[in-house]
Amino acid sequence: MGESFSGDESPEGWPGHLWCEGRTLVHLKDDQSRPSHMPRGPAAKSGTGFMNPAMAPARTRSVLLLQDALEHGWVNGDRPIRALDALCATGIRVRRWRNEINPQHQHRLHITANDLDTNALDWALASMVSDAFVGNITPIEDEQVQPEFIEQNGIKFQQADARMAMVQGSFQWIDVDPFGSPITFIDGALQALGRVGVLEVTATDTAALTGSSATSGMRRYGHKGIVDLYAHDDAVRVLLGTIATRAAQLDRAIEPILALFDGHHVRVSVRVRKSKQGADRNRELMGWRVRTEGKPYKFTNHPTPEELEQASGPLWIGPLWNEEICSRLTEEYAVETCLAQPSDIERGGSHGLEWADSDQVYAEREIRRSVRHIAQAAPLLSGEHLLLAYDQLPRMAEVGSLPTMERLIDALNEAGHRTARVPDLRPFLATKAPFQAVIDAVRSFESTE
Repeated sequence: MGESFSGDESPEGWPGHLWCEGRTLVHLKDDQSRPSHMPRGPAAKSGTGFMNPAMAPARTRSVLLLQDALEHGWVNGDRPIRALDALCATGIRVRRWRNEINPQHQHRLHITANDLDTNALDWALASMVSDAFVGNITPIEDEQVQPEFIEQNGIKFQQADARMAMVQGSFQWIDVDPFGSPITFIDGALQALGRVGVLEVTATDTAALTGSSATSGMRRYGHKGIVDLYAHDDAVRVLLGTIATRAAQLDRAIEPILALFDGHHVRVSVRVRKSKQGADRNRELMGWRVRTEGKPYKFTNHPTPEELEQASGPLWIGPLWNEEICSRLTEEYAVETCLAQPSDIERGGSHGLEWADSDQVYAEREIRRSVRHIAQAAPLLSGEHLLLAYDQLPRMAEVGSLPTMERLIDALNEAGHRTARVPDLRPFLATKAPFQAVIDAVRSFESTE
């Protein structure tokens, strides 16, 4: 245990300056500016205890998913959920879990925040003083062998290697958010989950996952990539496939809940069950994406030697989302749960938070953006679908112009082909329509104009 991890003294640089992420006060270090619209991740760490503003949407979705699990019982029924943030840094995610998840569920939420960085943990503990507490949380009685910890507001803060922290506990919810590749943490996280649990994994080594760094992709993920319009979707499927493969080796099966490429990183949330039969079924959902003549691509379990040059894989070729859960992730639900209320701003002001109307507008915009298009696309990405880049349709249809995406989506839906926009920085649509039906719809707009 590092000497500075005591909770008794303010860390170096404290208190920095204040920001509000969700409904939670964040102490930014003096050399870190306030977040701006759609911030991107840094190329390198900027010292210990860094708060990455580009991960705010992922943290918002984590709050919403964990609250949904508590409310609807799809992880551990009505029993407690033991949640671990294995690489918690300054503890923003766990504090948001505690502050923003509905108070009626808090007594069932047992949180452990782990990191090896003493400075980050000191910063996290100091931040707890400013938190908008939901009320007194009953201390956790735990007979598991765990590292020494300091408990604040029902959150256990501990200093340990993330892999050791996972080995020494049993959890129903584990978050793995490293700087770079998560590959060294996946096995330990899978083994630390109970019979049913949720694993949330972030990967920022997108060059390896998309195929733009071929050697890294092959070395870390055993993946042969192709850098094209489907590289982002491939990256999500490669990470899911890696987790599914590792899980199967442990007689466990995964079910994707929500999996996205978000700016500079891939973020996947999967439900994990102990099931040999499920693990065998997962193996059938591993395959390759083959680019073909006459349509954008097809999925296959095993490409032929002739197809291999235009194939990326192996990767997950099954559903990416859970329809029932993701259909509840609406913008209104996100705002209701995570947008700072006047009482939060007032409490923050007592600690020195400066919060203008423009900051509130920014905060609401970013919370809405964190779940935009998810509920509408849930019925599609939870099953088989065709993914198409909207701005490539003129070339595919050999036309000179395009209708708006909304008009095209409406036309396909009216024709009986379920279609929706999917979350991505580039405009993509997912559809149940055959590729030719999409092309015909695009051409029909040009002929009527």
